[in-house]
Amino acid sequence: MTSPTQLSKSALVAQGYAVWIVEHWNSFTHRRVDLFNAWDLIAVRKDEVLFVQTTSGSNVSARVKKIAANEYTDTIREANVRLEVHGWAKRKVKRGGKAERWHCRVVDVS
Repeated sequence: MTSPTQLSKSALVAQGYAVWIVEHWNSFTHRRVDLFNAWDLIAVRKDEVLFVQTTSGSNVSARVKKIAANEYTDTIREANVRLEVHGWAKRKVKRGGKAERWHCRVVDVS
């Protein structure tokens, strides 16, 4: 399976962003650690910085709440950084068909 982080990274690169994965694995606590406890990717292009939280399609609202409760969110917003949640899910290409394609739901939480 392709991870939501890799899917978002590929999509952002295709839009002309330079993208860096800032989430990492902490082998001592056996947990993933996000930048400022909320962000998986930093994407940069001329005159724009974007922080992205990636997740499955069913967890978008939980991530939006997590970001709203995060102690760093207001400071990041004041720095004029765009904030998005990307929720990835497979959707059928045609109704009744078998073929599926990844679809991204983007929620701007800036």
